[in-house]
Amino acid sequence: MVNQEMLLYYFILILGGLFVIGAVFSLFVMYGTKDFRFLNVGKSLGVVLLGVLFLAMTLPSLKYVLLKEYDVVRGECVIEIDSSGRSSLADFEMLDSDEIFSFNNIPALDAYGKAIPYYCEVTVTKDHMFEIGYKIYDAKTRKLILTSE
Repeated sequence: MVNQEMLLYYFILILGGLFVIGAVFSLFVMYGTKDFRFLNVGKSLGVVLLGVLFLAMTLPSLKYVLLKEYDVVRGECVIEIDSSGRSSLADFEMLDSDEIFSFNNIPALDAYGKAIPYYCEVTVTKDHMFEIGYKIYDAKTRKLILTSE
């Protein structure tokens, strides 16, 4: 089963590839027809740069995603939930390592409080660039409260 974070990763990767290929093709067509309008060349170069940016964000982690080489970051964490939009965004701040991981569509933790410490296990790629999943435990009893699966 592929979770939302991995779908977003693959979406950005594919979009980056399509942007680069489409814009380079567009530049070749302009070169073949000798139709170099400033606006068209600017658009194509902008799309190439955006595609390269997307690929630069995703390609370094591709090996870890394909081989499913993940790290699990464990420790005390504080979870800040922002539910101002359509979906809620949760930031997991790991107190031991000072790393912050973000997840979309996390259920509310109102029964336990939003700013109290939890014990968290966050699964990330080996380079810690993309989040895969999470488990939230009660800090004292280590009872599982919530999981992304």
